[in-house]
Order: sequence, then C-alpha cells, then structure tokens
Amino acid sequence: MSRHDMSRDPCPWSILNDFGGAFAMGCVGGTIWHAAKGFRNSPRGDKWIGAVSAVKARAPVLGGNFGIWGGMFSTFDCAVKGIRQKEDPWNAIISGFMTGGCLAARGGPKMIVSSGIACGVLLGVIEGVGVLMQRMFAEGNRPVAPMLEPPPQASVTN
Repeated sequence: MSRHDMSRDPCPWSILNDFGGAFAMGCVGGTIWHAAKGFRNSPRGDKWIGAVSAVKARAPVLGGNFGIWGGMFSTFDCAVKGIRQKEDPWNAIISGFMTGGCLAARGGPKMIVSSGIACGVLLGVIEGVGVLMQRMFAEGNRPVAPMLEPPPQASVTN
C-alpha cells in the first residue's frame, strides 16, 4: 500500500527544512531551559546577567544538537523511502534506529545497537500514537447519509 504525501518538499529540500526546524526548536527550548537554569544558579543581584550568559553559551549548542539529529533523521528517512518505495510508519522507525546508531557510533558496537534500538522504539511509540490519533479523529469525520423526510401522507377526503 503506497501513499505519497505531495504536501512535502522533495527530499533535498525537506532535509534542509527539517534541519532548520529542529535547530530552531532546540534554540527556543534551550533559551527557555538555560535562562531558567542561569537565573536560578546566579547570585542575588546578577540573576538576569546570569540568565543571559547561560543562554548565549548553551542555547546554540542545544540547537545544533537538535539540528544534527533532525537533519540526520530526515536524511535517513529520505533514503529509506527511496529504497523501500513506500511511505509508511516503518520508515520513521527504521530511520530512528539508524539515526540513534550513527549518533552513538563513537561509543562502540554495543552503544550503536542499544542507542539504535532505543531511538527506534521511541519513534515506534511516536508513530503508534500518531496512527491511533489519526484513527480516533477519522471516526468523527465519517460521512453520514442525511435524514430523509417521510413522504407526505395522502389525505382521505369524502
């Protein structure tokens, strides 16, 4: 069963789009997280300076990490779609496994396998929830035949 999502850009552009989106998401989340952490850990009187310093030092790093993950995942997703010639939830699970494994490559074979499995399971859960939500909301949009009015009764006149 092959379905094609025509609303997505072709693979080279979707990889760049996903990398940029993940980078932005990591920067925004990193700004919030590190601002709170810097504010909390700074001495009284220097709270705001500590918050800004922490954001400037760490938020771009977190954004870069998110961007690398998103770009790598999107690259593997495009490759898996090209090899399998179908678009289904298994593509994301396989791509998650490959992304997790590649990102853990410096840790050795054991880390490659365990990180790949963890990432694949995470993507499997995300895809499963997505399929369940899609089915749940599809039930409410099922077409229903309109109610027909009963035919008029013939009146008896004598």
